[in-house]
Parts: sequence; C-alpha cells; structure tokens
Amino acid sequence: MSRPRQILREQFYLLTRRCTQRQFLLRPDEVTNNAFIYCLAVAAKRFKIDILLTIAESNHHHTVCYDRRGKFPQFVEHFHKLLARCMNARWGRAENLWASEEPCITRLLDREAVIAKLVYAAANPVKDLLVQRAVQWPGANGYRHMIFNQPMRARRPHHFFRENGVMPEEETLELVIPSVLGPREEVIEEVKQRVEKIELAMQRHCQATGRKILGRARVLRQSWKACPTSETSRRTLRPRFAGRVDVRVPALQAYREFLAEHAAARRDWLATGTALFPRGTYWLARFTPASVILEPPPR
Repeated sequence: MSRPRQILREQFYLLTRRCTQRQFLLRPDEVTNNAFIYCLAVAAKRFKIDILLTIAESNHHHTVCYDRRGKFPQFVEHFHKLLARCMNARWGRAENLWASEEPCITRLLDREAVIAKLVYAAANPVKDLLVQRAVQWPGANGYRHMIFNQPMRARRPHHFFRENGVMPEEETLELVIPSVLGPREEVIEEVKQRVEKIELAMQRHCQATGRKILGRARVLRQSWKACPTSETSRRTLRPRFAGRVDVRVPALQAYREFLAEHAAARRDWLATGTALFPRGTYWLARFTPASVILEPPPR
C-alpha cells in the first residue's frame, strides 16, 4: 500500500513530470505550446491553483505552484489527463503520454526554496544546452512571460475539443507571485539575476569544454517520435520537501508523525468503524465519510 498523502492549504510545490520513454511528445511548436498552456490554465482555474512559473521542455515540464485551498492533487490529475488526451489526439496516439512513475511533487518550505525552484525551472533549457538564454526557449515558457509581465494566452485546441462543447474558446494564465514571497518586482528581478548567472556559467562551460548548444532552430526541427541519446540516471532523487535544514527537518518529523497518526486511526477505523484521522488526510476525506481534523479556513 502506498503512503498516504498529507495535503495542506497554502503550500508551494514544484511539479515535474516526464513523457513516456523520454519521448519528445511535448516538442515545441505553435499547436503544442497552445495545448499545454490551455490545459494548464483550465486546470489551474478550476481548482484555484496559482501558477508562478511553468516551462515545458520537449519531454517533460516543470511547474511551480501555490495551492491555497488544498486542491493540488485534483489539479495535477486534471491537468495531466487533459493534456495527455489532447496531445495523443494531436499525434494520433492511443498509449500513455506520461511515464508510468508518479509525477515528482516537492513541497517548498521557505522563500529561498521557492526562488531556487523558479530559477531551476526557468534555467533548465540552458543547463540542458538547448538554448543560450532562457528567454530563447521556444516551448511554453513562463519565464519569458514573467520577466515581461505578460500573461500566457491560449485558444481552445480544435484538434481535440468540440467546436460546440462547454470548454472556453480562450484561456488566460496569469503568472502569480504570492504576496508572502515579497513584492512582485523584487521577486522577478531576483529570479532574473540568478538565471543570468547560470546563463553566463553555461557559456563559460561550453567555451572550456567545446560543447555545443543545440539552438532554437534545431529544437524545432526535432521529431516528436525521437528521444534523447544520452543515458538517464536510474537513481534520481525525488525529494518530498525542499528548504533550509532548520525547516526541512521539522517538516520531515511532522510527516512521520502524520504517518503514525494516520496508521493508528486506520487501525481503529477498520476495527470499530470510527476514527479521527490527522489534519491533511486527503484520500479518505475526499472519497469516504471518514472524520478528519479540519484545517483553519484559507486566508
């Protein structure tokens, strides 16, 4: 049995998911970029998730989110299912779009962790030697929209959704910087400066090693059926939490306590039919009449 999830309100997350077999099923072009933004915007609006930044590379995406209401699992499920069906219709596929492993979801515990993951997501195409500057990435690129203070807009993908259906004709994804991180302009400037440092470091790396950057034009010419030729690590860490040691250690301890309390409540529930599950219990609270300690209302 998998471990129970603890879903709390007002949490930051980094969401990452890869395509099956590392295939370039999200290879940038106008249709793919539009579909990605549209499905993300629809899911975020439906479950009231704030999107800080998203980057869709050819075979995976990184998205930094803020969940005010404890709806993050529903958002993740809806977004990934909607995009998978939309892209399979586009490519004429019937198999799974996403890798069989679960998406990597990391809860970001402090401001520095959020900023670091914003930088990580934005600079990922640069670190992967795909483009020289982050704004040059031709896929769905929230970083470019963030630094120019522009929303991400998309039209309903007509290759999948019905013309007379209920889905909106257009969707707008406003990239949000929650006030708990500080003034929007300061956060964006901090992210921009850190990304520029990575861009400079990668330029120096290429000069020192002779490695070449693939470039925007060659990225766009790649086949969606292709895969990277490089080997991938089979022991990649999938951290549950990210943050300073002084916040990460208490978070890990609190999660262990949650697991112990959940296990004890489950034993009582199976034995007697009544139990009180700990705060943050998600699946049982959503799908059964089990009693769960309530969280304070969202601010």
